[in-house]
Amino acid sequence: MNCNGMPHADTATWHRNSAMAIYALTLGAFAIGMTEFIIMGLLPEVAVSLNVSIPKAGLLITGYALGVALGAPFITVVTHYMPRKALLLLLMGIFIVGNALAALAPSYGVLMFARIVAALTHGSFFGVGSVVAAELVPKDKRAGAIALMFTGLTLANILGVPIGTFIGQESGWRTTFWAITAIGSVALIGLIMLVPRIQAAPSRLSREIGVLRRPAVLVALLMTTFGFAGVFTAFTYIKPILVDISGFPVDSISYILVLFGIGITLGNIYGGKLADRMLLPSLIGILVFLAVVLALLGTLVQWKIATLIVVFLLGVAAFGTVPGLQLHMLNTAKEAPTLASTLNIAAFNLGNALGAYLGGIVIDYGIGGGLKAVPWTASLVTIVGILFTLWGYRQSRR
Repeated sequence: MNCNGMPHADTATWHRNSAMAIYALTLGAFAIGMTEFIIMGLLPEVAVSLNVSIPKAGLLITGYALGVALGAPFITVVTHYMPRKALLLLLMGIFIVGNALAALAPSYGVLMFARIVAALTHGSFFGVGSVVAAELVPKDKRAGAIALMFTGLTLANILGVPIGTFIGQESGWRTTFWAITAIGSVALIGLIMLVPRIQAAPSRLSREIGVLRRPAVLVALLMTTFGFAGVFTAFTYIKPILVDISGFPVDSISYILVLFGIGITLGNIYGGKLADRMLLPSLIGILVFLAVVLALLGTLVQWKIATLIVVFLLGVAAFGTVPGLQLHMLNTAKEAPTLASTLNIAAFNLGNALGAYLGGIVIDYGIGGGLKAVPWTASLVTIVGILFTLWGYRQSRR
C-alpha cells in the first residue's frame, strides 16, 4: 500500500495514465507551436503563390500574434462553464479546421482568416492545458508537468519548423499545412482517449474576473511580460546579429537556431524541476542568469565560438523561466486558474511583441550603436522583469 492507502499497482497505473494524458497535451502543443512559427520559413513560397510581397506575407505572423493575444481571454470567457476536457477537444477541433482552411486557401485574405482562426485556440489551449497538466500530478510535480507539456512547443522549433519548411519547399506550402492538420488530428484522438474528465471547481465568472484585479495577479502578469520580453528583444534580430556582427554565413543560421532549440528544450525541462523545488527563488535566479547571458551576447558577439556557446545558453535561460512563470500565476490566482493561466499565455505573447518593438527602436534610431546595442537592451528589459519578480516574491511572503 502507498501513503494514500492505494495499492502500488493502482498507483503505477495512475501515474502511467497521467503521463500519457500529458503526452497527448504535448503533441497538441507541438502542432500549435509548428503553426505559429512555420510561416517564417515559408514566406517566399507563400508570397509567390498568392502574388503578394514578402512584407505583406509577413503580416500573416502579425495576424497570428494578434489572434493569440485577443482570442485567449475572449475564448476563455465565452467557454467559462465548459468542462476542461470538452474545451480542449473544442479548441483542437477549431485548430484543425483553421489549418485545413489554410491548406485550401485560394487567396491571401482567406489564408489570413485561417491563421487567425487557428490562433484563437493558442492561448486557451496552453492556458487550459497547463491547468489540466498540473492537476494530473502531485503538487510537488506541477511545474514539471507544465514543462513537459511546453516541451511540445520547444520541439516544434527544433523539429517541426525545419521539417515543415523542407516539406513546404519540396512539395508546396499547402502540403505543410496538411501535415500540421494531420498532427492536430492525431493529437485530438489522443486527447479523447487519454485525458480524463476533470471537473473544475464551480466558480462565477464575475468572481474570476474579480480575482484578476488583485495586485499580486497584476504583478504576476508584469513578471511574465517583462521577464520574457528580453528574450525576444534579442531573438527577433538574432539573424542580422549573427550575420552582420558575428560574421556567420547566412546558410549556417538554421543550424545555429537548432542549437538554440536544444537549449530551450533543456531549459524548459530543468526550469520545471527547479520551480517544483523552490518556485520564486529559482525563477529569480534564472532571470538573473538570462540577464547575464544577454549581456554576454553583447560583449562576445564578435567571437564566433563564444557566440555559439552564448546562443545555446540563451535558449536554456529563455525557456527556463516558462514553467515557473506559468506555475506562479496558477498559485497566485487559485480561484481563477483557467482565466489567469490563459491571460498569462497572452502576457508571454505581449512580451514577444514588446521585445521586438524595443529592439526595432534601438536599430531604427541607432541607439547605442544600433544592432550592437540590441543584446544590451534585452538585458536591461530582463532586469525590469527581475524587479517585478522580486516584488512578487515579497508579496508572496506576506
